[in-house]
Amino acid sequence: MKETCVKPSGLALLPILVFLVLFIGTGVITNDFYAMPAVVGFLIALGVAFFQTKGKTFNEKITIVAKGVGDDNIITMCLIFLAAGAFSGAVSAAGGVDSTVNLGLSLLPPQIAVIGLFVIGCFISISMGTSMGTIAALAPIAAGISEKTDFSMAICIGAVVSGAMFGDNLSMISDTTIAAVKTQGCEMRDKFKRNFFIVLPAAIATVIVLFFITGGGDFEIAEGLSYNLLQVIPYILVLVAALVGINVFVVLITGTVLSVLVGLCTGSLAPSAIFSSIGEGVTGMYDITVISMLVACISALVKENGGFAFILEKIHNRIHTYKGAEFGITALISLVDIATANNTIAIVISGPIAKEISEDYGIESTRSASLLDIFASVFQGIIPYGAQLLSAASLTGLTSFDIMPYLFYPYFMGVCGIISILLPRKKKNGQMNVI
Repeated sequence: MKETCVKPSGLALLPILVFLVLFIGTGVITNDFYAMPAVVGFLIALGVAFFQTKGKTFNEKITIVAKGVGDDNIITMCLIFLAAGAFSGAVSAAGGVDSTVNLGLSLLPPQIAVIGLFVIGCFISISMGTSMGTIAALAPIAAGISEKTDFSMAICIGAVVSGAMFGDNLSMISDTTIAAVKTQGCEMRDKFKRNFFIVLPAAIATVIVLFFITGGGDFEIAEGLSYNLLQVIPYILVLVAALVGINVFVVLITGTVLSVLVGLCTGSLAPSAIFSSIGEGVTGMYDITVISMLVACISALVKENGGFAFILEKIHNRIHTYKGAEFGITALISLVDIATANNTIAIVISGPIAKEISEDYGIESTRSASLLDIFASVFQGIIPYGAQLLSAASLTGLTSFDIMPYLFYPYFMGVCGIISILLPRKKKNGQMNVI
């Protein structure tokens, strides 16, 4: 265990508690967990952290938070958020989303229409890097399939949400992946490989369950499904290039430029709309970028006041094994996501603590990043007040609780994550290897 010169103090966690009380309390009172913008809640928490930090001048406190925000991983993460937003805006404006959806529907047999919703959702979400965008794109199609088959709307939209959470967890341009990788200090490609083999059985199990439930259905698409393969290429390029190990900035900038060229060549993007489409994508990432900076400020003061040392002391008092540390990280990220209803924010908050736990117990950075991303996505995909289920419900006229029984993939993903912790580990070259 590493020595620390900071005296542990549970009171130092007050700013985080203030945020959670405000955020959850406002949601309960208004019956809308997004009534209070997270940015406002974190600004109030930051004020509490400033007030709570004693023995420092205001300028010294500013220096502490500036060092927290100026951390290489925080700056890199924020820049990646903006670059991912630029790519998302450009490729969407170029018609990439519609072409990808229509291509998937054209290739899959109508007899497995509901399975097709899940599979297409997986591909779109891993390409777009957003579960919300995937749900918005596929919800109308899920409604159409439900109307023309004997299957309930809840099953169809459940397949869509399941597919959306697949890519939310794995995509190279997902804000959760970016946050998990940067807070733990590992490469996206390495995290993807470790993460993928844990959740692949969950995806296969989901397909099997959906086949037995909906395999006898039929669905005929009356309208034509137009798509252009050129518009799908930017997604494929970004995915392949990221897996190969090319620098993420190079990948995203290249994908953005290629999306613009494809849009111009196909006529789907007017020259006058190039910069506005990129700007809209970047603007869409402002919230999470600012939140990440605010959380870094709060974390710096909480750490200075002994909050992190307090959490680590409690964890070390109760955890004495490698597996125990992994379960500790799992419990930490799960509880924070349940409290914040935002998996990216949960990872940004939990990341620094998970990093210290990992270093103390010899957990590889790719492993801790995978655990953070997996279990944040598990609970984000199933909590009834999360943005994903609220969006899916509002688009289909259902309630979150109608959809929850059919969220097979998030449930299986959680099971697979726990099994990966329980499985025996092999030693290789004297180091611990985790499956």
